[in-house]
Amino acid sequence: MSASPLAAGTTPSWTTLAQEFPALQQTVNGHPLVYLDSAATSLKPTAVIDAVCEYYRDYPSNVHRSVHTLAGRATEAYEAARTQVAGFIGAQPDTLVFTHGTTESLNLVAYGWARRHLQPGDEILLTPAEHHSNLVPWQQAARATGAHLVYVDLTPEGRLDLAALRAAFTARTRLVALAHVSNVLGTENPIRDVVQLAHRQDAVVVVDGAQSVPHLPVSVSDLGVDFFAFSGHKMCGPTGIGGLYGRPERLAETDPLLYGGEMIAEVDRERATWADVPYRFEGGTPNVAGAIGLGAAVAFLDRVGMDRIAAHSRALAQEAAERLTQLPGVTVYGPPTDRQALVTFNCEGVHPHDVAQVLDSQGIAVRAGHHCAQPLMQTLAIQSSARASFYLYNTREDVDRLVDGLREVGRYFGR
Repeated sequence: MSASPLAAGTTPSWTTLAQEFPALQQTVNGHPLVYLDSAATSLKPTAVIDAVCEYYRDYPSNVHRSVHTLAGRATEAYEAARTQVAGFIGAQPDTLVFTHGTTESLNLVAYGWARRHLQPGDEILLTPAEHHSNLVPWQQAARATGAHLVYVDLTPEGRLDLAALRAAFTARTRLVALAHVSNVLGTENPIRDVVQLAHRQDAVVVVDGAQSVPHLPVSVSDLGVDFFAFSGHKMCGPTGIGGLYGRPERLAETDPLLYGGEMIAEVDRERATWADVPYRFEGGTPNVAGAIGLGAAVAFLDRVGMDRIAAHSRALAQEAAERLTQLPGVTVYGPPTDRQALVTFNCEGVHPHDVAQVLDSQGIAVRAGHHCAQPLMQTLAIQSSARASFYLYNTREDVDRLVDGLREVGRYFGR
């Protein structure tokens, strides 16, 4: 494996860290790449790529099955990754289920817990800012059980309205589902406050951590949540891997989503019993390489330091929001302060897809569309928007490039 400046125990600059990401060592349309789409998926450092390649090259075996040397090595690496990733979010290994990512994790809770426990007339509290993966599963669970969806409005700045949340609780509230950090507004929701309110009503709290785990120090035990979902590909890990944390008592009362090999204790002709948690939720061959790569990713992030990453991402997003607001014809969405890692915006008279294409012509990668958050687009009275999202490999020079690129958008469309 190639040597990393992090291995020496130093504190490398952000520019030096960027050299750890091979994808950044290229030009796009004749310009050095500026990657501002980490909220969709992050780039991967050499350490993660090497860990995945090493598995496929040296011990590409299944886990929890065979007793030969390669299988034992694969199982050991897979379970070591579980321990690493669980520790990264402040959990115990037996409370972390490996999944394909946030979407599968939330569907597992909606199918395995909500459909089992919700009754007709029960209520699920949501916000209109949820990603579709934290909305559609609850719509389906409500339809299957006779429960109702109740939406808690946001403040004009796009923050969770705690007074409205308190007022929304009733004796029928059974579940609260919300994002830790909005993938459109960049707002961080006060999860501890939400948990305190919900648990007074004996309601279960499910948190979408897809945008928080990559950027913030997270401790699920400190937050007190019942379930917490996240994706590896947004935190320097491979695609197709993620996790679901569940409090032990919640996981014990959750049905599996996948039935089949390796999730059972015993099977006869008429019935089956399940393996212990978390293995009962990992039926079939798991994404072994993905889990090992995710373990390498959290080790990488730990070496950089999550407090440092959080401060850096916030500073870049805040600077970008302030500078974009000063550009003529640019509207920025979300709170003016305390913004996490991203800035979503529109340019007057220019479709977001056109904005993204002009920026791409200058080597700048941003997201454009509804960001899998159509109810929030409706709340904002827009169809779509552009989004620049920042991570540990970005620098202030990237903000400069974004601002200059948007000035070019204005010139291109005659504004």
